[in-house]
Parts: sequence; structure tokens; C-alpha cells
Amino acid sequence: MKAVGNIKAITQQRSSKLANVEIHISSVQYVTSKKDGRYFQDYAYEEELETPLVITGDCLARADKNKQPEGDFEFNVYDKVDGEYVLNENKRLEVTVVYDFEEDVTIISALDYTVTLPPAEFEQFRKEREKEKGFKQTKTSRKRF
Repeated sequence: MKAVGNIKAITQQRSSKLANVEIHISSVQYVTSKKDGRYFQDYAYEEELETPLVITGDCLARADKNKQPEGDFEFNVYDKVDGEYVLNENKRLEVTVVYDFEEDVTIISALDYTVTLPPAEFEQFRKEREKEKGFKQTKTSRKRF
């Protein structure tokens, strides 16, 4: 995970001027909620990405949260569909940054990119990913030296 550009320049209004700000994401957390008897249970699946996912600043806007602790940012994520930016309610990005005064650089200390899926889609997605993992593992274990 890394950032290019000034994350603090992103405001509550999405702006195309911030396309030069990039956030490189190394893992994605997929979540869902299913009713288990009386109560809803949350389920999550975290995927480590081989190549980082890059989200640019023009696809982000700060969430409307008052009194966030300094260095904590929560963003709404927009998808670009046919040249138009559309807010995706199912995606959320949370970033915590610290400033290193000696190096004069801002460092990402925590990053959480969450995608919410419906229960049926979540199960299908999880099964496909686990099948791919199993296939990759058996493929590498068959190699002879």
C-alpha cells in the first residue's frame, strides 16, 4: 500500500482535478451480512492482490464524517461508467496516515478497502477464489525439480 500525491487535497466533493493522486491497494476485503436465526451475522473474505489495485483521486470523495481523528480519512468510491462518475455505495476506503517530520513525508499506516456484496454473490465469489487458490497450489506442487 502506498500513496502518490496529496491525499489531504481530496474533499467531500468529487473532483476530476485530483486524477494525479493515486492510492495503491494490496488487499481487498469483501463483506456480506446474512440472517442467522434472529440476528444478522457478518462474513468477510480478504484477498491479497498480486498486482496492486490503483484508485485515483478523481474517483474518491471524503465521506461526510464530522470530527474524524487527525490522520484518519474515510472515502466514498466512485466508479467511472461511460465517462461518468457514479457513486458506488458498496465500496468504502479508509486510510490512516502519519507524518514523518524527519523525512518530510506522509506514510500510510493503515488502509482498509471494503466491498460489500449480496450474500449469494459473496458465496459464489468466495468459492471461485478458493477454487482458484487450490488450482494454483496443485499446479505448483506438481512441478518436478
